Amino acid sequence: MLAILSPAKSLDFESRLPPSRHTMPDFLEDSAQLVGRLREFSPQDLSELMGISDKLAQLNADRYAAWKAPFNRRNARPAVLAFNGDAYQGLRAHEFSGRDLGWAQRHLRILSGLHGVLRPLDLIQPYRLEMSTPLGTPAGSSLYDFWDERLTGTIREAVQASGTPVLVNLASKEYFSAVDLAALEARVITPRFLDFRSGQYRFVSFLGKRARGMMARFIIERRLRFAKGLLEFSEAGYRYDPERSTRDQPAFIRDPV
Repeated sequence: MLAILSPAKSLDFESRLPPSRHTMPDFLEDSAQLVGRLREFSPQDLSELMGISDKLAQLNADRYAAWKAPFNRRNARPAVLAFNGDAYQGLRAHEFSGRDLGWAQRHLRILSGLHGVLRPLDLIQPYRLEMSTPLGTPAGSSLYDFWDERLTGTIREAVQASGTPVLVNLASKEYFSAVDLAALEARVITPRFLDFRSGQYRFVSFLGKRARGMMARFIIERRLRFAKGLLEFSEAGYRYDPERSTRDQPAFIRDPV
């Protein structure tokens, strides 16, 4: 069984890293091609392309100007310890043991606009490039065109190597849309996390994202290999709700404290 997450816009390249080994992303040459393309944009152009403020555009122009290979522990850090958004606050990878990280390396992948697919211990440098960014390349008008079948092929191989033909989708729609389900050759399970708000159970963005990270942590700590184990998830007050669930979309609900 393999789980996938989206990356995060928030990054942490300042805190002290726990001891861990590292690996290199599989598609660094492709990433360098994208960085070269992005360097053609002025900060103002980046602001318009990415729909971000002038301040963020300048930050990311500086990031792409500084981006360079080879990666090492002085200029990069493992992806799972660099992303710092809601899902990664739920994952809490900095608390993992070496064995946890080793298991995660085989059973967790992070989809990325710049890198295609990342393993948890793959080194990255600071960047921002959402998968939905309309960046034109020789492959087409979008990053979906750029990564195309390579992304799906990489995920398919990782699912097969995991030992169970099941993919647990903990990514956002923006990133999961890059996966060709017909070519995946695996059962796809997409958990839903619903919090009670305004008289009903519904998806609350930052809470649901954090729950996705908690589910990924649950899978790693429990060393889950079969889908039925997901239904035991009960972190932070969530509980499985069979009435709101389907076979491939289990629902987990949480009442207000």
